[in-house]
Amino acid sequence: MKTRIENQKKLYFQMNNGMVQTRKNNLRAIENWIKHNRKRIYEALYLDLGKSPFEVFETELLPTLNEIKYLLKNLDSLSATKKVRSPLFLFKAKSKIEKKPYGQVLIMSPWNYPFQLALSPMVSALAAGNCVVLKPSEISENTSALLKDMFDELNLKYWVEVVEGDVELTQELLDMPFDYIFFTGSTEVGKIVMKKASEHLTPVTLELGGKSPCIVDESAKIHLAAKRIVWGKFLNSGQTCVAPDYILVDRKVKESLIDSLEYWIDKYVLEQMDTYPKIISEKHINRLRGLVDGQYCLNDVIVNASNQFLPILVDEPALDSKLMKEEIFGPILPIVSYTNLEEAIEIVQSKPHPLALYLFSQSKKTQELVLDQLQFGGATINDTIMHLASHHLPFGGVGASGMGNYHGKYGFETFTHNRSVMNRATWIDVPLRYAPYGWKLKILEVLFG
Repeated sequence: MKTRIENQKKLYFQMNNGMVQTRKNNLRAIENWIKHNRKRIYEALYLDLGKSPFEVFETELLPTLNEIKYLLKNLDSLSATKKVRSPLFLFKAKSKIEKKPYGQVLIMSPWNYPFQLALSPMVSALAAGNCVVLKPSEISENTSALLKDMFDELNLKYWVEVVEGDVELTQELLDMPFDYIFFTGSTEVGKIVMKKASEHLTPVTLELGGKSPCIVDESAKIHLAAKRIVWGKFLNSGQTCVAPDYILVDRKVKESLIDSLEYWIDKYVLEQMDTYPKIISEKHINRLRGLVDGQYCLNDVIVNASNQFLPILVDEPALDSKLMKEEIFGPILPIVSYTNLEEAIEIVQSKPHPLALYLFSQSKKTQELVLDQLQFGGATINDTIMHLASHHLPFGGVGASGMGNYHGKYGFETFTHNRSVMNRATWIDVPLRYAPYGWKLKILEVLFG
C-alpha cells in the first residue's frame, strides 16, 4: 500500500495536472460508471444498511451526480487564473492568482452514507486537479469493496487509489505526508486525524457531527413540522450526521406535536418497513439500547431480526443524561419542553456547536433571534436536512462539529491553493526602497502616509 501511494504521488507530480480537460474527462468517467452500475450500488448499500433503491438514489446517487454536473458546468470559470491590480508603490508589476491543486489528497469516508460521502469530496478534489487516496470505512464492507472495484474498472491511472483496511491501516495512512486530508466521521476520531496531520503541518477539513437541535415554537405548523421532522430524523434509520438529534418544543404545543409525530411514524416508517434501513451492526444496536436504558420511552424498544431498530420517542429526558450528551446517531428522538424561547436557546448554548440547527416557526422575529444567538454549521428553517441539497450553499461544521466546508464551488475551493504570482518589469527600477534612505522617508510619508 505504501509503495502504491508513494508511486502515485511521484507520477502525479510528473503529469500536467493543470489540464482542465483531463479533469473533466475524469468526472465524466465517474458519472458514466455510476449511471451504468446503479444495480450494483443498490445491492451493496442494501447489504450494508438495508437501504431501498429509492433512498439510495435520493441520498447517495443524486447528490453525487448533481455535484459532478455542477463541476462540469463551472470548472472553466472556477479554475481560471484571476488577474488582480497591483498597488501604485509596486509600479510596474502584473499580478495574478492561480488556482492550483494541493497535490495528493487523503479522503477518509464514513459508513453511514458510504457512497456519497466518498464520492462527493472526491469529485471536488479531482476537479481541482488533485490525485486522491480514498480510505472507505471498513464497517460498510460491501460498499467499500464496490468502490475498490469501481476505480479498478475505471482505471483512472495515477488519479485515484482506493485502499481498504481496518484501524491499523488508517493509522499507517495518517503517518504518511499527504498534501491535504479530508475526514468525515466522529468528533473523537476527528481529533486524532487533526493531531496526526499537525505532525506534517497538513491542512485538514473535518466534517464531524454533534447534537443538532430542532426547535418548535407555538407558531409552527405542527402537523407539517412533525412530518418533516420524522422524514429527517428517520432517514437512514437516524444514521445521519445532520439528523435532528433532539426536539425542544414549546409546552403549549408539545402534546399535539407528539400526536403528529406518532401519526407520521406509523405512516412513513411502521407501514413501510420494507424500505426502512437497518442499524449498521450489533455493536451500534447495543449502544442505542444503552442510550434509552432508564428513560421514559413513549413506545417499546423493538429491534427485529433484520436489525431494524424501530423509532423511539423519549419524553423529557434529563439534560445531563447520556442521551442528551452524546450524539444519538440512530432512530431515537428525545423531546424536551420549554416555557419560553430563551430557555430553549440556553439549552442549545450549553452544548458544543452543532453541525445543523432546525427551527419550526412562522415568526420572523423568532427566526432572527435564534439565528443571531446560536452558533452552528448550517440551518434549515421550517424543514430538516434540506440545506444540504443545494450546491449553492457551503456545508460544514464549526467548533466541535468540524472545520472547513464543501459542496459546489466551496468543494473546489477547499481542495485548491490560491497561488499568488507577481511579475515585475525590468525596464524601470524605482530607487526609493534602496539605502541610503535619508530624504526618502519624507517622500513615503507624503505619498502613502
